[in-house]
Amino acid sequence: MSHDLSPQALLERSMPEGAAARADAARHTLSALLAEQHRLSRLGFEFPLARCHEQIRYWGFVTRLLSLPVMGEERTGGFRWPSDPR
Repeated sequence: MSHDLSPQALLERSMPEGAAARADAARHTLSALLAEQHRLSRLGFEFPLARCHEQIRYWGFVTRLLSLPVMGEERTGGFRWPSDPR
């Protein structure tokens, strides 16, 4: 996945089909949004910073959701709580 994509470009692309690829895309999007939040904070742009914060909350949820095991994994010992992506 290209690291040259802007947060807006990351948000506009479709999610990949594979579970691992979806999880990677969500983590990458969250990482780009966190970097954008830092940039906006340094610049003092309050409204874009608030919108970025909303997206970070959403993509944090998506990242955690995609890190949950597939149904049935708890029987094989694979169930565990997802870690914080930050």
